Amino acid sequence: MTAGWIDAVLPWVAGVFVLALLLSAWRLLRGPSLPDRILALDTLYINALALLVVLGMLLRSSLYFEVAMLIGLLGFVGTVVLSKFLLRGDVIE
Repeated sequence: MTAGWIDAVLPWVAGVFVLALLLSAWRLLRGPSLPDRILALDTLYINALALLVVLGMLLRSSLYFEVAMLIGLLGFVGTVVLSKFLLRGDVIE
């Protein structure tokens, strides 16, 4: 009984994450300042990560979880690099 409920809710959850991805992409393209765009990029990769986890649950495939871990690692490093560039003007000291 519980598995049927989860299978009915997961497509709605995926739709909400797609909407969140679209809104984050809009802020990334439109954002008035560079910190707003960096924050939008950070939100974009977190929403993509969550969408991949939901798709992995929906399709019952572990490949999506591995891709989500890779996106999480690259997104974190990218956010740190962009923030360092914003504060200091260079990435490598």
